[in-house]
Order: sequence, then structure tokens, then C-alpha cells
Amino acid sequence: MSKINFIAIGGVQENGKNLYAIEVDERIFVLDCGLKYPTSELYGVDVIVNDLSYLVENIDRVAAIFLTNSHDDHIGGVVHLLREKKIKVYASKFTLEVLKDRFVDDDFTPGKDQLEPVTPKTALHFGNITVRFFELSHNIPESYGVAINTEDGYVIYTSNFNFDQNSKIDYSHMFRSLAVFSKEGVLALLCESLGANNEQSRGTILEFKLRMTNLISQANGRLIFSLFSSDILRIQQICNIAIEQGKKIAIIGIKTQKMVKAAIKLGYLKIPEENFVNLRFIDEKAKNKNNDKDLVVLVTGERHEPYYMLQRMSRKIDRLINLEPDDTVVILTNPYLGTEKMAAKTLDIIYHVTSKVKTFSQSLLPDPSANREEIKEMINILKPKYVIPVIGEYRHQYALRIVANCIGYTDDKILIADDGDILSFENGKYIGVTGSVPSGEVLMDGKAFKDVSDVVMRDRELLANDGLILITANVSPKTKKVVLGPEIVTKGFTFPNGSDDFMAKVKEVFDQVSEVNLATKFINWSEYKTQLKNEISHYVYKDLKKSPIIIPVLISTDIQQ
Repeated sequence: MSKINFIAIGGVQENGKNLYAIEVDERIFVLDCGLKYPTSELYGVDVIVNDLSYLVENIDRVAAIFLTNSHDDHIGGVVHLLREKKIKVYASKFTLEVLKDRFVDDDFTPGKDQLEPVTPKTALHFGNITVRFFELSHNIPESYGVAINTEDGYVIYTSNFNFDQNSKIDYSHMFRSLAVFSKEGVLALLCESLGANNEQSRGTILEFKLRMTNLISQANGRLIFSLFSSDILRIQQICNIAIEQGKKIAIIGIKTQKMVKAAIKLGYLKIPEENFVNLRFIDEKAKNKNNDKDLVVLVTGERHEPYYMLQRMSRKIDRLINLEPDDTVVILTNPYLGTEKMAAKTLDIIYHVTSKVKTFSQSLLPDPSANREEIKEMINILKPKYVIPVIGEYRHQYALRIVANCIGYTDDKILIADDGDILSFENGKYIGVTGSVPSGEVLMDGKAFKDVSDVVMRDRELLANDGLILITANVSPKTKKVVLGPEIVTKGFTFPNGSDDFMAKVKEVFDQVSEVNLATKFINWSEYKTQLKNEISHYVYKDLKKSPIIIPVLISTDIQQ
């Protein structure tokens, strides 16, 4: 009996942190290991990664990690898994170059020969299992799909893809590979679902080029473009036009600068070094304002970052670029889910400085994810027994089900999974969800490789909503008296009727608690602080219906007044 399990540890019914495990007998094949970025209510959280406990517990069964592209939602969590054990990582040269830069930022050094580059012609053998790669069109170089050949047929993971005819990939080789998989038999297709609701066509690159050429040639001042760091093809197009017009190019965004460097190194970007400008910090004394009229500035980043930087530039608090009325701002970043409000706010702020703002419709800036017709095409070519929607929220997965229904697949052949579900196949037939694995979220703060606890998140939420009250006093353990203070400082805290009455009442509560705690033979400092915190919190909530963070600071001192 052959048994195959599909496990989505992350990446379904959500947008980000893609991580899928294919279990064939005793081996685990890991497909991608990404992260996602937090929404605004997760105060101070930098990124969110997957709960890796299942893979860690079964680390000796992990055959390898297979990465499909260099987006953060596919490679951002790799370092956390590699810290557990020296696992082999297979990916394209470009993806590995980007991954190595991430390792430098994360203070991680991979083992010798741990990172293995592959091509669309690579075939890897793990006993009776063969893993193959195939090239796909996407908005970033060397995007691959993965095909795992089992005795029951291929399990194929498309990752992000589209059939954009403007992409510089070998379509003939890609279609030949897909035709071979289809002929030999596909058990399950793990298909991207993010664009399953999108019915728009890809438009034409010629129209985009014409619009950008007109913009750059007619501009009287600087041109500021907002771009996502992964838009390598679009970055190349803008740079080509700028060079033709005799412009200088500056790229703002450390991540994009590294990605551009990798793309130039591998020949995916061709930008002469003499056309690049290294911006210096704005210095009024040195009259350095980076305001050359022949300057084209690419403001880049992930998700909300381009909007955030444009806001800083508009408010003239950025260290490199301050927007001026003669500047032209070109928005080439359609907002991601959860960043729509920030994008709209950014436009409003920019218009306070310059009215030369250019935005474009979805038809000119097509989504890099496969649309409905492209998903149909992929399914029709491969003809899988089962279709499993991945990379998307539930509404995207459901939309892909409708797409598959349209081409003859019944609901029992379309398997919608939740994170953690184990979808099992025996002898080439789906037998249902046979269990689950841990699939929670781990909140990461800076370079601290540990989960941000619920207590920390609650405190951050309180700080954001209700502020902080700091009470400082000097207390003599010998005389059992408060010799200085209390001094009360508030941050992010508002008073409905002025601060004098409030401060007097807080001092009264402090005196009452101090009288009790200083009447004992020995001062229990921990109990003293706890009572201060509890009593002041009780008063503030009772009187103002607020719950600020209360921090008592008691300094032991023998100096008397």
C-alpha cells in the first residue's frame, strides 16, 4: 500500500507564510518556507512565521527544502528551520542569492554545500521518489514549480505563476515539461489561488512602455516611482526608459538594492553602473538636497513600505528625498490586502505637496498571480485527479473551486484544506482528512528568534490605546519614609478635566499604599510595587475607564530630606 499525505502548515486560508509538506511513506518533502507581514493591530511585530514544531519533531524524516521563488512569503522562514538541523535546500541560483542576503541579515551561516542550485532540467532522486523542477513565468526571475514523482503519479506544486507572454522564459521547455507530467499522470495539483477571482487580461507591455516613456520625457523635475522590491521586470523597464532619456537612477530600499545587485550579477538586469546615483543625506549647510532635475528615484519595499517612505518624503522628514511641487510621483504599487487605507492616505498627503501624481488602472499593472483563465489553462494541461487550492485566503480557494467546476471537476475532486490539515491518499485515491498538525503563527520582533508572547502583545496594545503612567519615588529603608517624590509622568494618556486633580488623586493613592507597606519591619519591595500598580490601576479604570500601563519605580536610598 502506498500512502501520501499533503499538509499545509501555512499558506492556505491566509495570504502569506507558504509552507507545504508532502509525506511519501516516511520521507517529508518541504515546499517553501515563508513568512507574512503583520497587520496594523500587531503592535511592534516585524514578521509572522509558521509554527515549525511538527517539522522540528520529525526533522530526521525531512528529505530537503525545495524553494520556488525569492518572495518573502516563500523563503522568509527558511532560516528558522535551518537553525534546527542542517537540511539541504534546493532552489534556483537567483533565489539562493537572495536567500544568502537574508542569512547575512539574520546572522546565520549555512553549512558547506547546504544550498544547492537547480535548473528546470534538474532531477533529484530520493530512493524511489524523483523531484523535478519546471520554469514558470512570474514577476521575479527564476520562478520554478516542483513536481514530486511517486508511484501513484506526480504531486505538482505550481507556486506563483502566470502565462504572461512578455516574460523572458523558455515557454517551449515549460510546456514540454507540463505535457510530460500530464502524460505520466498527475495525482494532485497544488495550484495558486490568489488570482482566481481575477477575470482581467494581462494587457500589453507596449502600452505600459509608451505611458512611461511619455511621463519620463515630459517631466520638468524629478520623477519618483513607487515599486515593490520584487518587481524586477518593471524595474528594468523603468530603468531602460530612464537611460534612453539621459536620466540618472537612484534606488531607495535596502532589500531592493540587494535584489537588483543579484539580478545584475546573474544577467537578469542590465543597468550601466554610470547611470546609478548614490544619494547622500540631505544637508542644508552643504546645500545637498538630492534635487537634480534629471533624477529618477525608485522608492521600493514590501507591502506598505513604499507608501510609508512616500509619506516621509511628503512631510519632509526623509533623510534622502523631500518632495517638491515640481516633482512627479508615479504610483506603480497597487495596494496589498490590508494596506488599502494607507495607500489612500499616502495619496492625500502627496497631493498637499505636488499635484503631479500619476496612478494607473489594474489593466496596466496586472496582478502577477494567475488569473481565472490561466488557472484553467494549467489544470487543463496537467489533467490532475485532484486539485488542491493553495496560496490564498478561503475566498480565493473557493473561487478556484468554481474555476475547476467550470472545466468539469466535481467538488469531491477539489480539496480545500485548512492550515494543519492532513489530506491523505492511499493507492492513488483520496481518503479524507486523517488528522492535523500544529499550524499556528509565531510573532517575531526584530532579530529575537522567539515568539512575542500574548502578555507582550497585550501590553503593546494597552500602550497604543491607553498610554503609560510612570510613578517614581525615593524611599529610605532605614527611616521607612518616602524621602523624594512621588514624581508622576504620563505618556500617551489624556485627562478629561485637566491633570491637576488626577495627579493629586494618584498621589493620594500612592501615600495610602506607602503608609501600609512602610509600617512593616522589613520592606517587601515586590509587594510594595504590586500593590501600587493594582491600586492605581483600579482608581484609573474606575474614574476614567482607561487601562494604561502602570510602572512604579521605587529607589532605595538613605538620603533624607
